[in-house]
Amino acid sequence: MAEKILIVDDEETLCEVLRFNLEAEGYEAEIAYSAEQALSMSPENYSLILLDIMMDGISGIQMANILKGNPLTANIPIIFCTAKSSEEDMVHGLHIGADDYITKPYSIRNVLARVQAVLRRTGNSSDTNADHESVSYKGLKLFPNRKICLVDNNEVKLPRKEFEILLTLLSNRGKLFSREDLLHRIWPDEVIVLNRVVDVNITRIRQKIGEYGKNIVTRPGYGYVFVE
Repeated sequence: MAEKILIVDDEETLCEVLRFNLEAEGYEAEIAYSAEQALSMSPENYSLILLDIMMDGISGIQMANILKGNPLTANIPIIFCTAKSSEEDMVHGLHIGADDYITKPYSIRNVLARVQAVLRRTGNSSDTNADHESVSYKGLKLFPNRKICLVDNNEVKLPRKEFEILLTLLSNRGKLFSREDLLHRIWPDEVIVLNRVVDVNITRIRQKIGEYGKNIVTRPGYGYVFVE
């Protein structure tokens, strides 16, 4: 699978040139003409972001701060592409977490080389895109490979057993699981585990995931199901 790159710049012609050349190199490229648009495009699904600094509304610097402050997008590499060329601007951009800084006007060949270098250095290539795969319902998102649970973009700490129970229910919405089903799935190697331990873990999960706790429904005498 090709690496997905998001181009964020308000210069339409420049964006199209970048997209054409990135796709010619085998990347999958998409365009956002503002930070607001980019933030609505699930930026966590991209391998790298090419980001202009000077845009109307939310600036590139502000967008980078938003991305770095969100555990879902904090590790996505950012390359600033900007006309702000002073050393102070460059240092500031790198200081807030950008992985590279390219000043305009620039050659497409230079951009492609920087993109390749950053992807190689960060390991954020197509081989690791599975880390961004999620199981979700509205604002409740689980990332099985990274063992991360987000509730409305806020990370919630779940111990291993709680995470696995929630992942099982969320991945099989509408399917009823008895306590015995969950015990066999989550505690397969345990010699003696009481059914009550499932109830205790379900109660804790409900408390931690806020409004989505009500989606985990108890069917008395049968078990638990995640309903939409």
